[in-house]
Amino acid sequence: MPTRPDPMPASPRLSKKSRQERILAELRVAATLRISDLADALGVSSETIRRDLEELDQGGLINRTYGGAVARPFGFEPAWNERFGSMTDERQRIAALAVGFVQPRDVLMIDAGSTTVHFAQRLAAEAKDLTVITNCFAVAMALSTNATIAVIACPGHYDSHEGSVSGPDTIGFLGRFNANHCVIGASGLTSEGPNDAHSSAAAVKRAMLSRCQQHILLVDHSKFDRANLEVICPLSQIHRLVADAAPPRELAKALRDADVKLHV
Repeated sequence: MPTRPDPMPASPRLSKKSRQERILAELRVAATLRISDLADALGVSSETIRRDLEELDQGGLINRTYGGAVARPFGFEPAWNERFGSMTDERQRIAALAVGFVQPRDVLMIDAGSTTVHFAQRLAAEAKDLTVITNCFAVAMALSTNATIAVIACPGHYDSHEGSVSGPDTIGFLGRFNANHCVIGASGLTSEGPNDAHSSAAAVKRAMLSRCQQHILLVDHSKFDRANLEVICPLSQIHRLVADAAPPRELAKALRDADVKLHV
C-alpha cells in the first residue's frame, strides 16, 4: 500500500517582538488597522493581537481604537505622569546605570521627562555634593530630599502636560550656566537622532546640550525607531546612550557610526 506523503511543514510563527514590529510596519503604510485583518495576516488569534495592541498602546507607539489601532500622531505624547507610571522597571534600570557616570561636585542639567524623573530619584538616593539645573518640577522635588544636592530651577512658561517650563526665559536662563553633564530623555530615537513630540521641549534640550561637556541620553526600548515631530540633534551630538535593551540592528549601526557609546 503506498505511503501517504508527509504534510507540508507549517510556516514558522513570528515571535511577539517580530509580530509587533510587523504591526508597526503595517501602520506606517495604512493609518488604520483592524484586529481581524491583523490576526489573519499574522496567523494568530484575535486575542493575541489585542494583547499586542495593548502593549504597543501602553508604550505610546500606537493609539488603540475599538476593533483595531491607528497610527500615533507625531505631535502627541501622553502627560508626563501617565508616562511615569509605565515601564517603571525598565526606567529604573536605566536610571541605576546612568547614575554611575556622575561624580561628586559635578554640575548637571536635567530636562523634563518620565525617565529623567526616575534618574533624579536615583541621584537623590545615591549621589552627593552635586549642583543640578533643571526645568522640571518633578526632578527638582525628587532631588530636594538630598540636602547635599543644590537645585537651580529654571524660569519660564509652565506646561502642566509636561510638568516643566520652557520658552525664551528658560532658554536665556540656561545660557548663563556651564555643566559637566546634560541628561535628557526623548520621545523617540531614530538614525537621524533623538526627537521630541513638542518643539518647546526640543528647544530646551538643545539649549542644555549647548552648555554641557558630556551629553547623556536616557531612553527605553519602546523609543527605538520611533519618529516624532522634531529632531533634537544629530546622533553625533550624543556621547552616551543608556537604555534597557540593545537597539535594532540598523539603529545600532547608526549609533556606532556616530561614535555614541551604548550602555545597556
